Amino acid sequence: MKKLIYLCAFLALIGSVHFSVQAQTSKNQQKMKMKEQDVEKSFGTIEGTFLIKDVKTGKTFIYNRKRANERFTPESTFKLPNALIGLQTDAVRDEYDVKRWDGIVRQFETWNRDHTLGSAMRESAIWYYQEMARDIGETQMKDWVSRLNYGNKDISGGIDHFWLDSTLKITPFEQLNFIEKLYNEELPLDHNVIKTVKRMMIQEEGDSFTLYGKSGTRLSDLGLGWYVGFIKTNKQDFIFVTNVQGPGSQAKAITVDILKDYQIMNY
Repeated sequence: MKKLIYLCAFLALIGSVHFSVQAQTSKNQQKMKMKEQDVEKSFGTIEGTFLIKDVKTGKTFIYNRKRANERFTPESTFKLPNALIGLQTDAVRDEYDVKRWDGIVRQFETWNRDHTLGSAMRESAIWYYQEMARDIGETQMKDWVSRLNYGNKDISGGIDHFWLDSTLKITPFEQLNFIEKLYNEELPLDHNVIKTVKRMMIQEEGDSFTLYGKSGTRLSDLGLGWYVGFIKTNKQDFIFVTNVQGPGSQAKAITVDILKDYQIMNY
């Protein structure tokens, strides 16, 4: 009789643990059950696309698949591969490598000072990355853009501006694949190089998440914007790409709104 009682108690315990795990799993999976109409609300009247991938399950949600397959210039999101290539080829030593401001007053006040690789990433100071691209040189740049399989791999638009409303183009899907390889540290680069660039991407930290990202804007007309990156949470990690017909700040705002709406970004 005692054995029967113990058996029943054991089975009840197993059942409760299974229920708890199942409930937690269900709660986590709910985050990826995104609905087209919910995401559409975050975009409002803005034309754009949003992709998010659960790193663990591989499940991917896509809003506006048609635009996700169209190629656009990467603008300042190219600072990610540019930094990787610069570090790999020793065009810069590390994220603290300083370049002196040339005295030319540019359109954003934060650009008009000396910068490091890291600060120029945060402030999106184009001149630093243009100078670094010239130091990398066309031969090495072409080789590495090809090795990274980045978009159409066309750098013919000029060594210091091919990514800025020029010849290099990439789809949001291709961006997602690139960011996934960066997240997983599967790019054909030294691991310390990848870790340095990932560290420079950190934009916000909460109690249960760390947001990594890079925006990009076509400055000629503010008619193209990107926000790409990934978010690490206590439970799940996600890779994302947002592309809009508008500035990069708009792409970031939409991304954050969706991440908060689905409780992926919890403060």
